[in-house]
This record gives sequence, C-alpha cells and structure tokens, in this order.
Amino acid sequence: MPEGRKIRVIERDLTEPDRIVGELLQPGGYLKLIELGLQDCVEEIDAQRILGYALFKDGKITKLPYPLEKFRSGVSGRAFHNGRFVQRMREKAATLPKLLLGSVTSLIEDEGTIRGVQYKNKSGEVTKVFAPLTVVCDGCFSNLRRSLCKPQVEVPSCFVGLVLKNCELPYPNHGHVVLADPSPILFYPISGNEVRCLVDIPGQNLPSVVNGDMSKYLKTIVAPQVPPEVHAAFMAAIDSGNIKTMPNRSMPASPVSTPGALLLGDAFNMRHPLTGGGMTIALADIVVLRDLLKPLQDFTDAYSLTKYLESFYTLRKPVASTINTLAGALYVVFCASPDKARKEMREACFDYLSLGGVCSTGPVGLLSGLNPSPVCLVLHFFAVAVYGFGRLLLPLPTPKRLWLGVRLILGASGIIFPIIKAEGVRQMFFPASVPAYNRAPSKKGSH
Repeated sequence: MPEGRKIRVIERDLTEPDRIVGELLQPGGYLKLIELGLQDCVEEIDAQRILGYALFKDGKITKLPYPLEKFRSGVSGRAFHNGRFVQRMREKAATLPKLLLGSVTSLIEDEGTIRGVQYKNKSGEVTKVFAPLTVVCDGCFSNLRRSLCKPQVEVPSCFVGLVLKNCELPYPNHGHVVLADPSPILFYPISGNEVRCLVDIPGQNLPSVVNGDMSKYLKTIVAPQVPPEVHAAFMAAIDSGNIKTMPNRSMPASPVSTPGALLLGDAFNMRHPLTGGGMTIALADIVVLRDLLKPLQDFTDAYSLTKYLESFYTLRKPVASTINTLAGALYVVFCASPDKARKEMREACFDYLSLGGVCSTGPVGLLSGLNPSPVCLVLHFFAVAVYGFGRLLLPLPTPKRLWLGVRLILGASGIIFPIIKAEGVRQMFFPASVPAYNRAPSKKGSH
C-alpha cells in the first residue's frame, strides 16, 4: 500500500483502449512520470522518442528542437499507442490490493459531503464503497463532474485520425505540424512502423465517414497540403478505411469545493489537443496532489481536508494555465483566416519561431512543459505580435499598413486575454497572493 494508505481503484474495463489522442507525452510530462517512479510505463511498448517539432507553411519548413541541454540524455518526449501506455499504467494499479472492476454510477453524498461512490459490476450488481477522499477522474465524457465543478465545455474543432504505415517522416523523431487551410495537420510516430496523422477540422459538422464524404474531403482538400514524403502513405491510410474522429474539447478548470472529493484529468480541465499537453498537465496535477497528501495521516475530517486541498487548485496553475493558454492561443493563430490581420499574425508566428535562439527555444520550452511560465508565455505571444507589427512598418509605414498593424495587436489581445481570464489572472500570475497557496495541514491531519 502506498505510504501505508488503503487505496481502492475502480476501473470500468481492462481491455486495451483504442484512441486517437493521448499518444504524445511532452518532455515535461516525461519528467513528471520520472518523479512518480512510472517511467517504465513508456518502456516495452515501442514508444518513439520525440526531440522537437518541424513546422511547415506554404513550402517553408522550420525545425524546432526541444531545449533539452540541461537534462540527462534519456529525457525527451515520447509518442506511443495510447492503449499500450494505459495498459502499463493499469499493470501498476493492479499491484494495489484493491483494483475493482465496475462502472461508477454516482457519488454518495451526505449533507454536502461526498462519502464514496456507487458502482455496478459486470454482472449488474450495485455496490457502495466508502472513503474519506474520493478522487474522480472519469475522463472527458465525465458523468460525475457536475457536482464538483462548473463545466463549460466548448468544442472548437474535431480531429480526424489516421495511421500511416511504413512511411518515413521528413524529420525522424519529431512531431510535424502543417499550417494548412483551414487548420493544422499533425504527424508523429507512434511505433517503429506507424505514424499518427491528425487532421483538424474546425467546428462540429464533419463530412460523413459512412457515405465517403470524409475520404473525398481528405483526398481533395487535405492530401495536396501534406509533405510529399508522406503523401502516398496518407492516401493508402484513407483507402484502408480506418478513419476515426473525435471532438476536441476545451474546458477551463472551475472547481466547486466539495468536502470528500477531488476532480482530476479531463473530467476537471481540458484544452485543445493541438499542443499535446493533456497528459503533462494530468501527471503534473498528480505530483502536486501526492505532495499535498504526503504529510497527512488522518483523512477523516472532511471539512479541514477540503480546506487544505484548496491549495491544489492554485499550486497546479503555473503548469496547467501556461499549457492551457498556449494550446488555445496557438490553435487560433495556426488556423487559416480570411482576415488580413489574422493572416499577418500567423505569418509572423511562423517567421518568429524560425528566427532561432530564444525566439525558438522560449516558445518550445513552454509547449514542452519544460518551462511552464505564464509570464514567459505572455511575453513571447506579444513579441510575435510586435514582430509582426514592426514588419508592417517596413520599408515605409503607410496609414493602411499602420492600421493593419494595430488590428494585429488588438487581435492578439483578443485571442489571449479571454483565455487568461478563464484561467484566473490572480492564480496564474500571482499564486502566492492566493490565501490557499500556503495552506498547512490541520493539526489533526498531520503527524
């Protein structure tokens, strides 16, 4: 039992999941895996090392390596089949004395305090399990989150997933992002002979897979925009018919402090998966929670435990809000737009990243979870806008170009500030000023 505690894990199913997301673990997430002693979960699953990104736009390419110089040689991103990684994690969970199979149907509430859960096993029997602390992590389709947070789920786009067989990416061991029209296309290796392709389609109205409209869309609109090295494999993947789709959800963390329960993972907080930051945030959250629970021996006073755990929501902010904000802002910037100011911002972003030095390592450090600094994020975002504005004034600042530059700056503000507001300005930039930040365990709860 971890640190002398009794833990019960209720898992709905132990069959290997087959999903098109949760396949890329950023280096920052890999470091959290090491902190948790779980790094062997990415071993023996044919995981591929990821050393950075290659960005493609209108025939131009820029390579963006992760800033890994300060870390030991094994540290990098990892890409893999999500199901294989999940199975390795489950193997770890199975070493606990109590791994129960069943679907949790509801939380057991008593006078505003969560006392445990009710679940149904495979044979349909309903069982109640009680615990002083219930950690809810039932994913993006969570049916338990309603009493624990204020869910405001947005679906800005959908991913269409394909697996490309036996093809060489232009840059081995790199994620590839094509700034296509209407929105980005991603490629990264998930095994020794497979490449995951994710095609982003804005909105929620997708061409039908069943009647062939999706194949037609992928072949006529998307295929001409993919790198020539993967074109044949891309077409073959469409013809194989194994096309999966998934809505991309975004949901700021809006917890409702509830004695006896805590939310984690996609049930609690989601962001656009363009930057592959979801697992990094989840693992970082687990490290924060583990460190908070470490000094506690007594969990029975639900009220004082909840007061103490309120600090979790602030302590998680630097990592979570940086990755969340970057994902939301970058998705908007990377999408094609008929608006001239937005076009300039997209062009400026690509060229800024291509400058190299701190203009490349800074943003990639944020993206990778290696430097989760909200201040650094805002500085780089506006550096891109100012860079774009400055270019418009050359060689001669005409009134038309000046106005376009002003619109570019205003557009950048309109992209990033609403995301920051949703994340919480005070918690994001001044966490130490939040009363819960330095919460100490109650005398009853610590030994």
